[in-house]
Amino acid sequence: MLKEFKTLIPYLKRYIPYYIAGLLFLIITDAAQLLIPQFIRKAINLIYTGNFELREILTTMALMLLIALFVAIGRFGWRYFIHGASRRIERELRDDLFSHLLLLSSTFYRKMKTGDIMARATNDMRAIRMASGMGFVAFIDGIFMMIAILIILFTRYPQIALITIAPLPVVTLFVLSFGKMLGHRFKRVQEGFSRLSEHAQESLSGIRVIKTFVQEKSNLSRFEETNEEYRATNMALVRVWGFFFPIIGFLSGITSLLLLKFGGVATLKGDISPGDFVAVLSYLEMLIWPMMGAGFMVNMLQRGAASLERINKILHEKPDITSPPEPLREIKSWDIRIDNLSFSYNGEDVLDNISFLLPEGNTLGILGRTGSGKSTLIRLLPRLLDPPKGSIFLGGQDVHEYELSLLRSAVGLVPQDTFLFSSSIRENLSFGNPDMKEEGIREVADISTISRELETFSEGWNTQVGERGISLSGGQKQRISISRALAIQPPVMIFDDALSAVDTETEESILNAFLKKRQGKTNIIISHRVSTLHAADSIIVLDEGKIIQRGTHEELVREEGLYQEINNLQKLEHHGERGQK
Repeated sequence: MLKEFKTLIPYLKRYIPYYIAGLLFLIITDAAQLLIPQFIRKAINLIYTGNFELREILTTMALMLLIALFVAIGRFGWRYFIHGASRRIERELRDDLFSHLLLLSSTFYRKMKTGDIMARATNDMRAIRMASGMGFVAFIDGIFMMIAILIILFTRYPQIALITIAPLPVVTLFVLSFGKMLGHRFKRVQEGFSRLSEHAQESLSGIRVIKTFVQEKSNLSRFEETNEEYRATNMALVRVWGFFFPIIGFLSGITSLLLLKFGGVATLKGDISPGDFVAVLSYLEMLIWPMMGAGFMVNMLQRGAASLERINKILHEKPDITSPPEPLREIKSWDIRIDNLSFSYNGEDVLDNISFLLPEGNTLGILGRTGSGKSTLIRLLPRLLDPPKGSIFLGGQDVHEYELSLLRSAVGLVPQDTFLFSSSIRENLSFGNPDMKEEGIREVADISTISRELETFSEGWNTQVGERGISLSGGQKQRISISRALAIQPPVMIFDDALSAVDTETEESILNAFLKKRQGKTNIIISHRVSTLHAADSIIVLDEGKIIQRGTHEELVREEGLYQEINNLQKLEHHGERGQK
């Protein structure tokens, strides 16, 4: 269990002053509490003798009030410093987790769902905070109070103390035996919460699909099953936890019964005074908290260890794609060369012996059927997927030799699966260039033609697009994505079927403006439409991961093959649409 807490050592070291200050306030609080039974003993003995002045009782009461003030200040102090440190540790650990998540490659996100990651970043973090805060308090407070109370009891009332604390070893064994049981059950609870989060996140993200296929009831039924599993795992924990404290309370209560029997007899015989009897009773009641505190400590440490294990699984993940030890930090030219590139994905061959040269300033078109490897090919260039070494070169250097951030910032990619953030249109347009001026935003919006629809947006550029751009059409999302990529003015620009959701007239307008703006720069345009590729300097045709044709548009439409077939089909479709109009 404790090995998982090694992750927290660097964070704990940074906040040692906080913990020391909190510890001092905690000890002051406990020491002040230990004095109160002595004042009660003195007051009862004075009253019992019957020979006292009211001034003596009032003085004792005043001292007790002063002690209570110290207790209040002490409690505020240890909570401020210790809970403050645990909150800061939680914040820093969450920051480091998120930072690490940004470094991990796409392979990690294919095996771990978003809901599970969110559960670990929220629910598990709370358990870690409790372990580094209240768990520490319960441990120190319990140890200090138990040792101090036992010293007081054995120093002043050795015979009674020896009898009354007899149940303590049983309580200790009970607490230790329940530790593993609690940790195992809590881990299952956290995993259940992850599954519940996964289902909720997936359902809300895909709400359009659920409604389209009228699967609300079916989806709700699956959610109820997951929710019921989560309730059942929680109840399994609660049954153990609910049994835990009553047993500790019962065993602790036996000490009071023993005191009533043996301490009562000693009081009647005059061996101890009534004030001593009440003081011992107070100390025994105070001794219950260390026993309870041991339970809290075990529970919180087990929860923290289970949660840290889940967090550590992410932190120990290594990114598949990284910069080299001594990376190149400058790209001297923007010509792209691919030599004998073959690539397998999940054990399946996707690309086979791909070779071509794209000189700087030229535009390459790529055509192919669905699943021919087009998207995989262009994701290998900025190393979103990692190509074999010696297969892809940018500016004459293997892409593996460049610093990863430099390589990716040099390539503007408009992917097929458009993603917008749940912010304004302006913020989405300037995502890669936050300091972009108004005229710059207008220029890239004009190129993608999204500016034509500005008046239809309720708040202009400040219109909120909703999660994943849910309030926009597919064509609007694609055009905002095009503007977003243009805003960073990348040396290399890639369109991955980024015009599939717009009509041919809008497509032609965007392409003309795009090629004019990008004249003299390197571009790659992937499309299933021949009309999109006609202006490219050269075109390659992919089929089953291989290049089966290459040439200019004019050459390929005359050559028998897939390009000509698609061109003829699309001409027929276009004439048919015009005839229907």
